[in-house]
Amino acid sequence: MVEQASPGYRPNLQFNADVEAFFRRVFGMDHFEAICQALTCPSSYACVRVNTLQKTCQEVLTNLLKVLKDSHTTSISKPDEANEDTLCFEHPVVKNTIVVQGDGPHQIDYIGKHGVFKEVVVSRKCAESVLRGANVFVPGVLACSGHVEQGDIVAVSVAVEHLDEKGDWVVGLTRGTILLSEHGNAQLEQNERARCYIGKGRAMLSRTAIFRELHGIAVEMVDRVYSLPPLHGVLKGDIFLQNLPSIVAARVLDPQPGERILDMCAAPGGKTTALAILMKDKGTIVAIDRSHNKVMDIKKLTEEMKITCVHSYKLDALKAVQAEQKNSECLTTRECFVNEETVECTTPEVLLFHETNGGNPGLAQNSKTCRVTDYCLDIPRGSPDREVAERKHYLSNAKAIKEERKLKSRLKEAKKYQDHVTVSHVKGFLPHTFDRVLLDPPCSALGLRPRLFAGLETIEGLRRHAIYQKRLFDQAVQLCRPGGIIVYSTCTINPGENEAVVRYALDTYGCLSLIHQSPYLGEPGLIGTLDDGVSCKKLLKEEEKYLVQRFDPSGPLDTIGFFIAKFQVNPS
Repeated sequence: MVEQASPGYRPNLQFNADVEAFFRRVFGMDHFEAICQALTCPSSYACVRVNTLQKTCQEVLTNLLKVLKDSHTTSISKPDEANEDTLCFEHPVVKNTIVVQGDGPHQIDYIGKHGVFKEVVVSRKCAESVLRGANVFVPGVLACSGHVEQGDIVAVSVAVEHLDEKGDWVVGLTRGTILLSEHGNAQLEQNERARCYIGKGRAMLSRTAIFRELHGIAVEMVDRVYSLPPLHGVLKGDIFLQNLPSIVAARVLDPQPGERILDMCAAPGGKTTALAILMKDKGTIVAIDRSHNKVMDIKKLTEEMKITCVHSYKLDALKAVQAEQKNSECLTTRECFVNEETVECTTPEVLLFHETNGGNPGLAQNSKTCRVTDYCLDIPRGSPDREVAERKHYLSNAKAIKEERKLKSRLKEAKKYQDHVTVSHVKGFLPHTFDRVLLDPPCSALGLRPRLFAGLETIEGLRRHAIYQKRLFDQAVQLCRPGGIIVYSTCTINPGENEAVVRYALDTYGCLSLIHQSPYLGEPGLIGTLDDGVSCKKLLKEEEKYLVQRFDPSGPLDTIGFFIAKFQVNPS
């Protein structure tokens, strides 16, 4: 039978058993429980960074308050003159950053005049977006009550992964299931969705239409457990929605006008544009990412914010150091950047690779730069994607499905970026090219919130993240000039990816030293040793812990989990 518990928001964040035991040893039982509780909830506020190249902070504050007053899509009460200063204000320490207050958790009554409301069950990822202020979109709906009609008020609950009989994490719910049917009851028997109701909303489509349509809003939320102002798409180009620790990380790097900056894992471009604004759009920022589409995201954002000093390239950061010049593959001039038509010479030591063969799949290979508009729905004959589309024989069904998904993904992205012109490819950079380097590498992301599930990360996975981060750091050290600055940051609570990587850097490179950070809002780092059950690693020394800052989700700042370390390369 389906559990008849009182519906509410009481999620239980699940980890892999070994990872949970590891974190309990690191943080202690009570502290880890507090972290888990905080991770299941969004922060009580949102931060927006002001694009001071276009508007002053006061101008944005005025415009933002007007937007919030006119908004009818949030359950937050409209601000009046008495509470405007507490709803929306400039951060007292991090200037040109506006804090917009939310509220919650709210106690919501899911019992109406005629009994329990009809119900819509959404996926865990959809629910996490709803908790951040989004509505429920069609792809996120897994199941719902029978006879849901457009305009009905429905309760919204979440189907979170759970362990099946084989010990695998599964949702265990077929999309399109009718709640309270025999089939629905059988599937939801092991699901604790009574603990994960995230609010009520108005159905924008009937049940039939929800499972027939491919996109669109399925449920418009009208009563949320956590209410945050709707800021997506608001004051486009003038503000950027960003977590407070990420804003702090860019400030800690402290880029100066005229300097050469490298953002090693730059997508989607939030920190990149923050650096450009701090530099007053004067100097050179090189933003790299190994994904073609992510580089396009960076270009799109910089254009939106009218930033000109950012030059984005497709490049695997593990191959960022180009020690030798190869005339057949590279151009070396005082400074080379490629756009759609010309090679503009403006920076030293940058080696620009003109990709002609073995290039990005699906893009024209006979041009010196890759034109996204050359790859569209028509798929010209002779292109690699035409070959994929026409290929009739596969070694296995699995390969066929994989190829089909890749093709559909490329077509979708081509439509998304067809108005953009080029993505330039860089072969690498000579050592000591940059004055400052920001390294915010891929990580386990176990500090992001709200988070309703964390069971897929294993001890081995956490160790692989750390190995990858150390390899990226090796590149960063070589690319930063003597006397230069490196900032390393992650959005995870895992000390193996934070303090242990700092220890590796300090022990491996005698030319590095930790230096003071400003602003300093976080807490000290962890000291001692780290035993993950496989190996034992050293963390920070007592005198080093105050030179890094760790943002605790359960701490008084109510932020995501985050970590920042700042290094200086010895001038000699």
